[in-house]
Amino acid sequence: MHLYDTKAKSVVPIVPARAGFLSVYACGPTVYRDAHVGNMRTFLLPDLIRRAAEAEGLRVRLVQNITDVGHMADDTGLGDDASRGSIDEGQGDGDDKVLAQAAREGRGALAVARAYEDAFHRDLALLNIYPADEYPRASESIPLMIDLITSLMNSGHAYVGGDGSVFFDARSYPQYGELSGNKLDQLRPGHRFDGGVDDSKRFHADWALWKKSGPTRTQLVWDTPWGAGFPGWHTECSAMSLSLLGDTIDIHTGGIDLRFPHHEDERAQSNCVTGTEVVRHWVHGEHLLFEGRKMSKSTGNVVLVSDVIARGFDPLALRLAFLSNRYRQQLNLTWESLTAADTTIRRWRERVAMWATGPSAALSTDHLEAMKAAFADDLDTPRAISVLRELEKDSSIADGTKLETFLAADRLLGLDLARDIGKAPAVVEITDEAAELLEQRRIARAEKQWARSDELRDALAALGFAVTDTADGQAVELI
Repeated sequence: MHLYDTKAKSVVPIVPARAGFLSVYACGPTVYRDAHVGNMRTFLLPDLIRRAAEAEGLRVRLVQNITDVGHMADDTGLGDDASRGSIDEGQGDGDDKVLAQAAREGRGALAVARAYEDAFHRDLALLNIYPADEYPRASESIPLMIDLITSLMNSGHAYVGGDGSVFFDARSYPQYGELSGNKLDQLRPGHRFDGGVDDSKRFHADWALWKKSGPTRTQLVWDTPWGAGFPGWHTECSAMSLSLLGDTIDIHTGGIDLRFPHHEDERAQSNCVTGTEVVRHWVHGEHLLFEGRKMSKSTGNVVLVSDVIARGFDPLALRLAFLSNRYRQQLNLTWESLTAADTTIRRWRERVAMWATGPSAALSTDHLEAMKAAFADDLDTPRAISVLRELEKDSSIADGTKLETFLAADRLLGLDLARDIGKAPAVVEITDEAAELLEQRRIARAEKQWARSDELRDALAALGFAVTDTADGQAVELI
C-alpha cells in the first residue's frame, strides 16, 4: 500500500514497523455537536486504510480519540499561511466548546458530550465505517496527560507560565514546522481577545499543555501538581496515542485542517517525550464543500447524515459519493451528486440480488485485483469504482461471476451490496412506448447492430428505464 505522506510531501510505501501488523491513530470528534458530512468524510479515511491493509493480509489496530474537554473555541489552525502568525489558545474559562454547548442546552457538560458521542457512533454505523478498536476519552485520560506533562517539564521542554498554566517550549524542538511548513521564525505573535499580546508565555509560539482554571469554571476541572485546571487540546492525543499504541505508530490520520497547529504541536510533544519520531506517516484528508460553499453555521450550509436520510437517500449513497472522489482532493458534494450515487447503489443492489438467483461462478480475479491495486495506490477509490462499473456493463461475463466479484469487492467498498439478496424483485410496469423500444433493441442485438442497440438503450433511459443484458434476455429496472 502507498499513501500520501504529508511530512514527506509525496506518495510513499507503507511498510509497518512490525511485520504483519499496522497501527493507526485517527483524530476523532470533539463531541459538542453533531458531526457534519465533511467530518464524516474525514472519519471514512482510516476505515479505507484499514480495509486496504486487511486486503493485503495485515492485522490493523485502530485507535480514535473522543475529545470531550480542552478543545477551545479558538484552537483553530491557520493553514499554510505562516505570515498570519501563531494562535492564542484561549485561557478563558468560557471558551471550551463542550462547556459552551452545555450552557446553551442547560445541562451538564459530560451529559452533552455523551449524547453527541452516541450520535457520532450512530453516524459511523450508518456509513458502514468499522468501529475503532478503542475510543479513549480525553476526560478519562487525565492521569496520562499529567504524566506526559511531568516528563516534558523534567526534560526541559515545558514550563509553568506567568498565569499558572503549563506551556510547551516550542524553541526546544528544532524540528518544529517540518509537518506543516510553519517555521517558528516565520510566526507572528498571536493576540488575546482583549487586544493585548499574551505575556504569560516565554515565546509567542509556545502552547498550553495544561491550562489553569479560574473560579468561574466548575465543570471539567482536575487537580494537578500545578493547581486546578484542564488539559490543552493537543496534549490528549500525545498522551492517549503513546499509551495505547506505543512510541512507534505507523499511520496518523485527520483532516487537513488539523495539520497546523494540532498535529504540528502533537508531533513535537510526542517526539520530545520519547526521543524518537513517533508517527511514521501522517495522512490527511482534504476539505469538503457542499454546493460550492464551505460548511458553517453562519451560512446555514451545515449538512448532517440525518439531513441526507431525510431527503430520502440511502446513507451509504453518501459513502459512495465520497468513494467517487480521491480522499486528498477537495470534494464539492451536491444534492445532484448524492442523487446519482443513490441511484447507482440501489441499482447495484438490485443487480446483485438478481444475479444471486442464478448459478454461481468463479469470481473475476482480474477485476478484483485491479480494485485492490487501486486501493493500494494511495486509495484511488474513483478508479476502483470505475473497475466495478466496467464489470457491471460487460455482457460477456456471466452473472454468477459478477455476483461473486461484486461481493468480494464490497469488502473494500463497504456499500452493503448484498442487502437485497433474497428480497422479492420489484415489479416494473412497462409502458407501450418502452415495450416497443425493447422489442426493437432485441432485434438490433440479434442482428449485431450494436450502435443501434446503444441508441435504443439511451432512448429507454430517457423514459426512465434502465436495461441490463443477461443470459435470459433484457432485464428492465426503473431509474
